[in-house]
Amino acid sequence: MGDLMLRLLCLTFAVVFSLSTAWADPNFWKHEWPETDFGRSSVANWGEILSGGPPKDGIPALDAPKFQPAGQERRIGDREPVITVEVPGAEPRAYPIRYLTWHEIVNDTVGGVPVAVTFCPLCNSGITFDRRVRGQVLSFGVSGKLRHSDMIMYDRETHSWWQQAIGQAIVGELTGAELKTLPTWMESWQEFTVRNPDGLVMAEPDFNRAYGRNPYKGYDSLTRPFLYSGELPPHGIPALERVVRVGDRAWPLTRLARDMTVQEAGVTISWRPGQASALDTGTIGKGRGVGSIRVKDSRGHDVAHDVMFAFAFHAFWPSGIWMLGD
Repeated sequence: MGDLMLRLLCLTFAVVFSLSTAWADPNFWKHEWPETDFGRSSVANWGEILSGGPPKDGIPALDAPKFQPAGQERRIGDREPVITVEVPGAEPRAYPIRYLTWHEIVNDTVGGVPVAVTFCPLCNSGITFDRRVRGQVLSFGVSGKLRHSDMIMYDRETHSWWQQAIGQAIVGELTGAELKTLPTWMESWQEFTVRNPDGLVMAEPDFNRAYGRNPYKGYDSLTRPFLYSGELPPHGIPALERVVRVGDRAWPLTRLARDMTVQEAGVTISWRPGQASALDTGTIGKGRGVGSIRVKDSRGHDVAHDVMFAFAFHAFWPSGIWMLGD
């Protein structure tokens, strides 16, 4: 990790631990979130919720993004990761991680389905949710808060807080509500365009950001994640090793890269090379190869899943099943 980023992380850690006692009281957040009902919450330990640095909407979520034909895109490198959303009745869409790294949430509608395409860089978690909950369509923003180093989203309708990794409301009026996870996946830009030459790609947002640059240079080579004080994964699995999560099961990516295809627990998981890590070098497209994953059921249908860091799986699924292949 670059010297500047390292110094900033150390400074942030110092500030975090000096404020940790105050943050353990939900009343601390009320001045910033006057419309959030803090009397409703599933959070047992408020000390787990920390400020990630930026304030509410300091990382601006995107709404109703523009798209262009994939064949007209010239900025994105072949190995750069994109989140692919394929909904019946709509052209396949690619949401480049070069944009999601700086915005983390895209509120969109695809084939009549209101979706939130999300990416938490600190957990490598890229999940697409259906935004319809309890009879209403929600729109999401970035709260600036973290729990177990995972992004806490908020909805603009009730100002409830949502844990991105699990898609569940943890604070506010909608506490306990769950978002439906859609079967989307992360793959390289080249893979998307080969399969979908007539597909669409999200156009570059109209913000002053260094799109294509990775502000978390060297992050996935650290031994411990940012703003995380929980238990490390079992079985000697490195905290920032990628795992494929399907429900409450996790397959280490190192195993999948070795075996290439695994059929277990009712799913078939396939790995193929070609995708760069978005959290390695300073330029996303030049990151080391991590490969792409597809998960299908016995009928060949895509299955909702996530490719996240091992520490995040252990934090949110402490009793989860590790599929080690032993």
